[in-house]
Amino acid sequence: MFHHPTSKIAGFDARPVHPFWTAASRAWRRKAVAILTTAVCLNLFAAGAASAAAVAAPPPVAVTPAPAPRAGQADFLGAPASSDARRMADWVVRTGDSRGTPFVIVDKKGARVFVFDGRGRLLGAASALLGLARGDDSAPGVGDRKLSEIRPEERTTPAGRFVASLGQDLGERDVLWVDYAAALALHPVLAANTREYRLERLAAASPFEHRITFGCINVAASFYDRVVHPAFTGTSGVVYILPEVKSLSEVFSAFAS
Repeated sequence: MFHHPTSKIAGFDARPVHPFWTAASRAWRRKAVAILTTAVCLNLFAAGAASAAAVAAPPPVAVTPAPAPRAGQADFLGAPASSDARRMADWVVRTGDSRGTPFVIVDKKGARVFVFDGRGRLLGAASALLGLARGDDSAPGVGDRKLSEIRPEERTTPAGRFVASLGQDLGERDVLWVDYAAALALHPVLAANTREYRLERLAAASPFEHRITFGCINVAASFYDRVVHPAFTGTSGVVYILPEVKSLSEVFSAFAS
């Protein structure tokens, strides 16, 4: 407590004090009040800011990454596929059978094509048109015949492992040659014969409707240009055509082991 020199210590002295001390005490009180007020405001502001931040800040969100495929598995990126297609693709990745080159799984039962890069990551999947006749073997000499000479029951898409590369057919159209000797290729669908309704068949839900070709594998032109051609540009690869009559182990002996 601030005391004037003439004030009483033990009690209250009502005598007037010197004007100097009155003015000084008032100035001191005003300064003290200003300091206290500033401190309180600063504390209140800091507390309010912290409270607002606590209310406004959203709780941390746990981001769970998509599960990566296990070692020795192909990455289908969530695309639907049959168990045989998955087993075959996993086997290719696990054994390194494609030697690090791009590879294709042709699922004849499902009329689907899956294109993977050399590490087993899916580049794209699409519907496909396949040979008219069921069967896992090519007819003898089919690659040397005219189309008009190939009987309906001989129009099969053979099963097996084929080293494939880009090339051109007799019409100088870009194709992926699967088996050149058997004239077997994967290429964009041709709608030259409108009576075959190939484009409509390609969009059909039933795999049965996809059986129309002389044996070649037809895909949408956009899929061929966007996925197949870039994947095989500058490199060869492997096409695995799954059987529809025989078992996987009958066609791929190494798969059984």
